Amino acid sequence: MRKNTKITAAAVVTAALAVGLTACGSSSDPKAGGKPDESKALVVAASPTPHADILKFVKDNLAAKAGLKLEVKEFTDYVLPNTATEQGQVDANFFQHKPYLDDFNKKNGTHIVPVVDVELEPLGLYSHKVKSLKDITSGQTVAVPNDTTNEGRALQLLAANGLITLKDGAGSGAKLSDIKDSKGLKFKELEAATLPRALNDVDAAVINGNYAIEANLKPAKDALALEKADGNPYANFLAVKQGNENDPRVQKLAKLLNSDEVKKFITDKYAGSVVPAFGPAK
Repeated sequence: MRKNTKITAAAVVTAALAVGLTACGSSSDPKAGGKPDESKALVVAASPTPHADILKFVKDNLAAKAGLKLEVKEFTDYVLPNTATEQGQVDANFFQHKPYLDDFNKKNGTHIVPVVDVELEPLGLYSHKVKSLKDITSGQTVAVPNDTTNEGRALQLLAANGLITLKDGAGSGAKLSDIKDSKGLKFKELEAATLPRALNDVDAAVINGNYAIEANLKPAKDALALEKADGNPYANFLAVKQGNENDPRVQKLAKLLNSDEVKKFITDKYAGSVVPAFGPAK
């Protein structure tokens, strides 16, 4: 039932978005044929923090010198940026990691591809009710993201910190049914964006880095447990609809997003709560 409700709601909002963006839609849809109009602004959909913040830094400080017109549109969910990119209502997006994109493309028949990795937001476990991991005990409730990839990521974090035991072979797509030993914990599945608001209603919650920052949490300081950055497959990247990877405007933005100036901006502004993760997206 939850899945059907979510799809219906997304469809309604997507329809509304289409009306709002049609007049200023993408100028680089590969279906339209021909070359993209480089005189037009590159429209990029992004989550507010840190993605839109990073893009706004590029727009205000680097884009003009590179000959790039950049427009940033903020979205607060994990569905509409991809559907808007697929439908040509925006030219690109910046909000997601590869496991999420692979799952989204498979389930929705979309054709979004990564261009360049930019940053990593370590997933963390937070609480307003306990001060340390050892205080999380049998009978307490932990909230986790309800989308496939981030739920698996959350369960891996809990397992790595000894709060649960997963069945052998449970990977990044682990589900609640893959928990071998819950150690008496109860679990509540919620949409990722709502998890910070749920902290008063549950004993702890696993929250994506961007939503934690938006809720004035400091992952490097406030998290009871935090993902390690080294070897982490969840770098967030700039993405486009397949066929638009070589749009000169996209290539200019990709280069700017991997610049020394952006690296310094991320490092200074987020103090370890977001870390640079530059390089070609895989």
